[in-house]
Amino acid sequence: MPAVASTRTAITGIPAVPDLIWTSFRAFGTFGALLVTRQDAAEAALDILGRELRAIDLACSRFRPDSEVSMLNRDSGRQHTISPLLAEALAVALRAAAATEGDVDPTCGQSLVQLGYDRDFAEVINREPGAAAAPRPAGGWQRLELDQEALTASVPDGVLLDLGATAKALAADRAAAAIATTADTGVLVNLGGDIAVAGPPPPSGWRIEIDTDDGNAGMGAGRHPVVAVWDGGLATSSTGSRVWSNGDQRVHHILDPRTGRPAATCWAAATVAAASCVDANAASTAAIIRSVAAPGWLAKLGLPARLVSTTGAVTTIGEWPDES
Repeated sequence: MPAVASTRTAITGIPAVPDLIWTSFRAFGTFGALLVTRQDAAEAALDILGRELRAIDLACSRFRPDSEVSMLNRDSGRQHTISPLLAEALAVALRAAAATEGDVDPTCGQSLVQLGYDRDFAEVINREPGAAAAPRPAGGWQRLELDQEALTASVPDGVLLDLGATAKALAADRAAAAIATTADTGVLVNLGGDIAVAGPPPPSGWRIEIDTDDGNAGMGAGRHPVVAVWDGGLATSSTGSRVWSNGDQRVHHILDPRTGRPAATCWAAATVAAASCVDANAASTAAIIRSVAAPGWLAKLGLPARLVSTTGAVTTIGEWPDES
């Protein structure tokens, strides 16, 4: 498969305001939004979305003791038969790791636990911080064993899987595709800034506001830059969206797998458009980790992107609309 694929059609700065059917919800510890272009498809679309989110959660959640990922983590070192969905999610995570040269690593679970992210995020931020623990590098994505055809996988001893962002982006892609096909509608699925669109778009594209305050992208009230997207995916990664205390330090969830520490970066947020939400998410996460090298890397891939520095300066790349 290719590394990270660009969008098939360009994004633009046209602030289209289509008449859409909107539903908001909470999922995976973050906000969500579902938009469809046909009123009579709304109920079916919501049902399909619910099934996809529940399935991804049961397969991939690190915080559910009954999930497949939890089973693999508890019984590391042994080969297990897994569901087709988890096999797909693992394949997606490994492809993202390869495409980003290890920047997006699904074996960062123990690294996150060491920093105190050992339970649902709402619980992490509401508890009293304990003593800081020493950082631990990722276990190494190349060590995972997956046979997608035979539906088997194994995690090495001492390695803790965290599919995290790639599973959320996959959920957005899968839900959007299923809704567009089954409900015969144009659709946008937004899971905490991981956005996938499918089916016939509104006449002037999907209007997406880039919220630089918290690093998310959504369908907001017009206070932030707006782009229009016709297909594929858009994702925003931010060092300010998930922050908590580890001892006397404030840490964020985008880790450098090589050190197990929060990425030291010049970017507060990175938004990338690509052919899928999974690809956009992998690229936006890697851009944060790559810091000053990110613009050249994204330009080489041909990915439209918007990077916001820690001082608030904006850098646009490729076909992303110029904001000057």
